[in-house]
Amino acid sequence: MRSSTKAVIVMAALFIVAQIGALLMVHSVLGEEYQAFEDPNDPLIPVYYLIAIVLFTFLVLYVIRKGRENIVRLVFLGAVAYTMFIVLWAAASSLGIGIASLLVSLALTAILTYLLVKKPEWHVINVTGILVAIGVIGILGISLQILPVLVLLIGLAVYDAVSVYGTKHMVALADGVTQMKLPILLVVPKKMSYSYLEQKPLKKELDEGKERDAMFMGLGDVIIPGVLISSAFYCLASEEVWGIPGNLLVSIGTLIGALIGYAVLMRFVLRGNPQAGLPLLNGGAIAGYAVSYLLVFGDLSLGMTLQW
Repeated sequence: MRSSTKAVIVMAALFIVAQIGALLMVHSVLGEEYQAFEDPNDPLIPVYYLIAIVLFTFLVLYVIRKGRENIVRLVFLGAVAYTMFIVLWAAASSLGIGIASLLVSLALTAILTYLLVKKPEWHVINVTGILVAIGVIGILGISLQILPVLVLLIGLAVYDAVSVYGTKHMVALADGVTQMKLPILLVVPKKMSYSYLEQKPLKKELDEGKERDAMFMGLGDVIIPGVLISSAFYCLASEEVWGIPGNLLVSIGTLIGALIGYAVLMRFVLRGNPQAGLPLLNGGAIAGYAVSYLLVFGDLSLGMTLQW
């Protein structure tokens, strides 16, 4: 099996692990107290969210171009550490071990943050990235109902396509963040000798036309379609269909749709050029959701409730 094919399979496995982890968090740990928004069905929330993402992206690029990467690194590390702690604490608390859950969560967060600062090798990046993805997917999944999630997925798919193929600023952002060794992407080496610490700038590799030694996937490509998977599980009815909870069936169908989108995406990625992941990943997730919802519930509303 070619190294590229193996990398594609491993990346798909990491994608699935993040989604399953988020579903377990939603099922067993996360409740209303973790919801990020007061009105989960407000369709304007994703609009505000998209505006915030665009503004933050350009702010990060501006700071990087001014040579103040340390500011970006500090902000990202703080956000990553906080998210990891929330995930670890929530998971440990569900085990009912009292104050020990807090201490264990703090210790693990401190260790992982230390490794990110001192030796951010690819496996450290992946472990922390998966934890962050699980936390963000789970929290956004319980914080947004189906209509706002669909608006978010469509809006971000359009933005991703424009930023990669049009303005191309997302490629510049990925290049800058890669050099700072921050866990906002997943890294799958194509050979055992690969070291993320020695990774060249992505743009330089593209200009040289050489095959990459590793495959990269932005954490947003894992998180955004995953929000629909978790939201479907949290928001839809759990009445059994064919002996399986209906919400779980729709979540699985949404995941399958996202994986089909992933398979198509990888056909383009293996050609060696940067690709916008969200149009295909989100498109696959939405299609998978629509088909599975209609099969399970037979309701043309697709689980959406309109406020107006």
